[in-house]
Amino acid sequence: MASPRLLRPGGPSVIVALGVTQIFGYGALYYAFTVLAPRITESFGWAPEWTYGGLAAGLFLGGAVAPVTGSLIDRYGTRLVMTVGSGLAGLSLLALAEARGIVSYVLAMVALQAVTTAVFYDAAFAALTQARGSQARRAISQLTLIGGFASTLFWPLTSSLLAVLDWRGVYRLYGLSQILVCLPLHLVFLPGRVKRPIVASAAHVASPPQPEPETAYLTGDARRRAFLLLALAFSLQGFVVSAMAVHMLALLQGFGLSAAVAVGIGAMLGPSQVAGRLAEMLFGRSVSPVTTAWVSAWLMPLGLALLLVGGALPVVAGLFAIAFGISMGLSSIVRGTVPLQLFGPVGFGATMGKLSAPGLVIKAAAPLVFAVALERGGVAVSTLLLIAFSALAALALVLLARSRSA
Repeated sequence: MASPRLLRPGGPSVIVALGVTQIFGYGALYYAFTVLAPRITESFGWAPEWTYGGLAAGLFLGGAVAPVTGSLIDRYGTRLVMTVGSGLAGLSLLALAEARGIVSYVLAMVALQAVTTAVFYDAAFAALTQARGSQARRAISQLTLIGGFASTLFWPLTSSLLAVLDWRGVYRLYGLSQILVCLPLHLVFLPGRVKRPIVASAAHVASPPQPEPETAYLTGDARRRAFLLLALAFSLQGFVVSAMAVHMLALLQGFGLSAAVAVGIGAMLGPSQVAGRLAEMLFGRSVSPVTTAWVSAWLMPLGLALLLVGGALPVVAGLFAIAFGISMGLSSIVRGTVPLQLFGPVGFGATMGKLSAPGLVIKAAAPLVFAVALERGGVAVSTLLLIAFSALAALALVLLARSRSA
């Protein structure tokens, strides 16, 4: 029967289920903070550095626990890890809403950011890999296509909720959403523990697509070199994305744009991410994931360079948002598809955990470092810093592509 097949764990509905949980996850645990941070600072009556410092501490610990989370996924399966993760995410948001001082605030932020390693894209990619094996590339693209609407939906939603609730009320509502929406979806639709090596062809796939041209996975020195280049690229891109997620509106206003125009430019990121992911899903099957990675990575410094030379003009700032958004959208896909292509599906959870660990630590420093750069060096120096980091990331991916073709 079609209906039982559709609803079974790891079946066709897993992409839609994960898409919903990624929207709620990133929206509540990540994007909402950008809107709520000024209210948090005002509520506690402390300097903004304490607000962002709590986030930094949480991101730092998240980087430390990422390899552990990946190993747990490989051992126990994504259903258990992501279901428990959703429950803990909800409880962490509720704890954050009840924070009354610096100690309870930082502890709640640490718990919140640590648990994101069990519910964000890396864990979701592992779920799709456990369900689809080495044929998970298209599923990953489809998932990120849905998840790209998180910022588009949750930035205005959070702003609207602040008209009727304080920041604590918003986090209480979002905490309940993790428990009442995400937890059941993970429990019902995700695959359980993988009891045998993952293979490319699963029983439920009637007509598996053609395999990628690169069928031999890397081993030995080649694997270590590729891993280091990927970790470097993902870490540098993570710094840029993390800094912009918190300070993008302030940076745009620093170039002379009004607050309303800056918000409008920022709102273009979500649709641009989705457009890039849709293009990859429709036309990317003939392109190696590594090629997609380095080509899309160069769009990030290109967009930032446009902002540097013409950020005072709304049209140029809009072009920046399009280029930057497309690059962000595709970078989410290649975080899953490139490791899958290079290292294979076996032990994928642990591989993603090890890859993401240094990036999460660097992302922890990004909001504070960029805030200091904006204050001390101004918008030009700060933008040059982001251009340098994103260009180095793109260069690392170019070197990875050349080593693959050598």
